[in-house]
Amino acid sequence: MVDIFPYVYAVAAASWHMLLEASVFILFGLFVGGLLKVFLSPEYVMSHLGSGRFKPVFKAALFGIPIPLCSCGVLPAAASLKKQGANNGATTAFLVSTPESGVDSVSISWALLDPIMTLFRPLSAFISALVAGAAENLINPPKSAVSVQADKSCAVDNCCDGTTCSSPDHQHHHSITEKLTAGGRYAVNELWSDLAVSFFIGILLAGIITVLLPDEFFHSYLGGGFKSMLLMLVIGVPLYTCATSSTPVAAAFILKGVSPGAALVFLLVGPATNIASIAMLTKLLGKRATVVYLISISIVSVLCGLALDQVYFVLGVSAQVTVGQATEIIPYWLKLTSTVLILALSVRPVLGILRKKFFSKERDCGCSETQCSARGTWLPHR
Repeated sequence: MVDIFPYVYAVAAASWHMLLEASVFILFGLFVGGLLKVFLSPEYVMSHLGSGRFKPVFKAALFGIPIPLCSCGVLPAAASLKKQGANNGATTAFLVSTPESGVDSVSISWALLDPIMTLFRPLSAFISALVAGAAENLINPPKSAVSVQADKSCAVDNCCDGTTCSSPDHQHHHSITEKLTAGGRYAVNELWSDLAVSFFIGILLAGIITVLLPDEFFHSYLGGGFKSMLLMLVIGVPLYTCATSSTPVAAAFILKGVSPGAALVFLLVGPATNIASIAMLTKLLGKRATVVYLISISIVSVLCGLALDQVYFVLGVSAQVTVGQATEIIPYWLKLTSTVLILALSVRPVLGILRKKFFSKERDCGCSETQCSARGTWLPHR
């Protein structure tokens, strides 16, 4: 009989090490996500996405980069954009760039990957969003400009709907402390609640990949080149994974010998596509626009992956050597404290998901109730 305890211990140790390295940056990403919620005006965002063929696409792709929403969570936000006047191209661009990137995933990329990947990831997300949105508006030009009515309700406590009170007056309703507190509540109670379970699954998968899967497989099939990109495309498209949870998996891939370009393909297509979101995309944009969406993401992801491998080659940098080095400047006590805090913040969402999965008759795509119900704001509660 095979003694599995050494393998279980090795997987747990590898997963713990990755969690330790990522925890500080997760907290930073959550903090910035909370700030975006309470300080970035939905009125400002919505007013830029209604008319025009290319400008709204550019702006929507740019707006989506820092927003921490996964492929299910971005759907109600995109539905709200479309309902309030964003054309199909802008909606498509937002649907691509938002799940592929985010302040949380950029932070954890810096922790678990390296500066090159951290820079290339949001840049590739922006390019793929720009191409997908522009292609949609070229194939199906917007018929006319639509008057945009943004939701101006208070992001702190909904004390004002933005209509009965003027925006300038409402800006003084809450102090900076109140806004920071509201942003913190959002980050902990909603943003991390939706990320926690998938993140820990990603951490566990990274540990399994690190310990159990042979290096020879990754060197043989995913070591670089066009075939590696296509294979990673096939692996990534149907999976449901958010940008944050896919990062430790990508780090484990690279340490096993996967080329950084192939890992980038996984980081782009995994969060932006999955079976559940494709079905809902068809209802939101239509079959033709969904096909344009998938083709654009696939082509741009592969091209960006090939370009990234070339960057590492020209610079003479080994991704396997540089992965995770950014965290070396963080003292151990801070890593441990952040890890304990992350674990403490995760107790309630993990128990909630387990209760829902095993004791509730309802089943869904994995999103929280607030994620999968369309709200009237540009950035729904996650």
